Formats: sequence, structure tokens, C-alpha cells
Amino acid sequence: MFAVLVNALAIVAAVIVGLLFRRLISLTTSDAVLRMLGICTLVIGFQYALESKNILLVIISVCVGTAIGEMLKLEDRTNSYTEKLTRRFTGKEGGAAAFTSAFITSCLIMNVGAMVIVGSLQAGLVSDYTMLYTKSLLDFVSGIMLAASMGAGVLGSAVFTLIFQGLIVLFSKQIAPFMTKDLLDLISQTGAVLIIAIGFNMLNLTKLRIINALPSLIIAPLALFCTAL
Repeated sequence: MFAVLVNALAIVAAVIVGLLFRRLISLTTSDAVLRMLGICTLVIGFQYALESKNILLVIISVCVGTAIGEMLKLEDRTNSYTEKLTRRFTGKEGGAAAFTSAFITSCLIMNVGAMVIVGSLQAGLVSDYTMLYTKSLLDFVSGIMLAASMGAGVLGSAVFTLIFQGLIVLFSKQIAPFMTKDLLDLISQTGAVLIIAIGFNMLNLTKLRIINALPSLIIAPLALFCTAL
């Protein structure tokens, strides 16, 4: 669990540095950084997506997951709840959508990919923390850029990382038998599609409702399981 805590603290430190840096730059510079970060996000997404060997399951997962999210109005509900929280603690209205966007974007960028699951399993099963320490460094660098361009919402990814990776470490012996290469690849590639969508949104080319597409990450393993029957 120590490596998971290091990863979460690395994100917290990155957000602090990013927010301090944000105060020193103009809105024009911040917008330019955000757009370049959008391009980098597209590169990350395409890097994973182009490795897909089962594109049909990826398409099914994304389409079905997004349909479920739209029917449940996940994004509207999330923004409404976030707005209530921000108004309660800051006394100000507005900004909930930006906060939520920063949170979801940073969570997906930092926690989608085989490195997260494999690294956490290695930490739990054989006490090998190398991959999680490497991820901590990567998250520190990306966290600074994300916080500088998107704001304090990135801090939420530290909590998500602590819980998500911590649970995998704690239950690694129970999870490991189910984490086949095919499943890891499918989850990574489905997540990559969402990351690509985020990249387009950051470039203001689209206004895709990313939160409504999050159920895709749950549909993906179910789709793979159904094909194995």
C-alpha cells in the first residue's frame, strides 16, 4: 500500500505545483497549454486505441455504455451534485462543470491502462513496486500540466487513485486469476476511446459528454465474458 500512497501524494504535490504555476501565467498562456495538453491527450489515446485486436468489442462497449449513461443522465446528475458541494463550501455558484471535467479527465488519463492494474497486482502479489513508482513520476508530471490548465478538480484524482489502486492491491490474490491479457487490453482500449474524446473536447472541437460514456468501462469486461460463453 505504501507505493499507492506515494502515487496519491505525487498527484497532490503535482496539483499544488500546478496551481501555483497557474497563478503566474496569463489566461492566454493557460489556454494555449490546455490546447497542447489536448493534443498530448489525443496521442495517449491513439497509442492505446491503435493496439486494439478486438475493435468490435470496443465499439459495442462504448456504444452500449454511452447509451446507458445517457439514459441515466450521469453527467447532469454529477454536475448537479458537484454544484451543490462547491456552493456549500465556497458559497459561489458555477464552476461545477469545469471541476468535474478536470476530475474525470485526470482520473482517466492517470488510471486507464495496463500499468495501473498490472502495477497494483505486482505490488499486492509479489511486493514489486517498480511499476507504481514509475507511474507516480508520470502522474506527477502530467498532474502539474493538468492542474495548471484545468484547476483544482485534478486533486480528486488523488483520492480516486488511492481508492482504486488500493483496492486492487488489497484484493490482488482474488483479482489476479481474472485479469487476463485480453481483458486488460480491452479495458485499456475502451478507456483509450474515452481519452481521445477528452482530447477533442480540450481542443474545443467537440462537446462530448464523457461522464455518460464511463459505463463503457464496465460493459467491456461483460462483453468479453459473453463472447467467451
